Amino acid sequence: MRRYRMRIAIVTDAWFPQVNGVVRTLSRIRDELAAMGHTVEVVAPERFRTVPCPTYPEIRLAVFPGRAVRLLLDAFAPEAIHIATEGPLGWAARRYCRRRGLPFTTSFHTKFPEYVEARFRLPARWGYAVMRRFHRSSSGVMVATRSLAETLERAGFVNLRRWTRGVDTELFRPMAKTALDQHRPNPPRPVLLFVGRVAVEKNVEAFLSLDVPGTKVVVGDGPQRAALARRYPDTVFTGYKKGEELAAHVAAADAFVFPSLTDTFGLVLLEALASGVPVAAFPVTGPVDVILDPAVGCLDDDLATAVRGALTRDPAACRAYAEGYSWRACAEIFLGHLAPFEARTTEPRALTAVAR
Repeated sequence: MRRYRMRIAIVTDAWFPQVNGVVRTLSRIRDELAAMGHTVEVVAPERFRTVPCPTYPEIRLAVFPGRAVRLLLDAFAPEAIHIATEGPLGWAARRYCRRRGLPFTTSFHTKFPEYVEARFRLPARWGYAVMRRFHRSSSGVMVATRSLAETLERAGFVNLRRWTRGVDTELFRPMAKTALDQHRPNPPRPVLLFVGRVAVEKNVEAFLSLDVPGTKVVVGDGPQRAALARRYPDTVFTGYKKGEELAAHVAAADAFVFPSLTDTFGLVLLEALASGVPVAAFPVTGPVDVILDPAVGCLDDDLATAVRGALTRDPAACRAYAEGYSWRACAEIFLGHLAPFEARTTEPRALTAVAR
């Protein structure tokens, strides 16, 4: 039986100030669980001495965090541990649980093997071998979509559990299409928008190279931004946006273009739909699991065809579709997949700061 008011530790290498779907998902889950009466402790890089990730300096990686992770988890005395990422903190928490015989759950958020192959030309099968080892001892590997679960099953992963996503329909909503005027007054319509990291694994150039009318806009930043800005000077690059400003930029678009071939879900797809903006994407994992109704987007192997199709969709249908997703339901599913255990200490100690 699920316990009420559990002490839940979430260990993640992805956390603020990073801006991505993993961080947004975990932060919303934390908030929803707290609202449900649970005590949640997030073990994230901000508590550790870190170094920048190679080729991705905005991502900080904890340096030899094993002892500090052990101290933090011992002090918190959790009744369930979820390991969200396969980075240094994730491996340290996995080692902690295995040495103590504690069950834990994990989640598969990112196709790192494909990312590493795109960046460093290392075969993806090597990366999947490492990932299989990481997740093999998990009581449940949470995955966002059916197609991702099928892909991982074929790759030899076990104990897979479906865990969908939600969207903040109060923040992301239809608005006046004026937010882009600050970057380019009265941009020629249609406005085609991409939101995300500007990096090779996001396949952004497949969007920017399209021969379609209108204005292309990229909201986000990353290692490819400078090169792509030089190569495509007509594109509007806004940098990262957050909160209301991000929501206003999304709502200002006429179509949301998602060129990624490697995402496991694509939370931004729901955010676009909640804003009344139809989606154009390739028919791959993520889009095929989110765009289940052809009335809200167009998926095609030819991205230009997908864009033209998306521009014919009804914004009201997009908004109505997104309203069917809830962060509370997402948190309930997460809670149901956890593997609770008896806390090893009866009175949790005060958490101690970890020196950087």
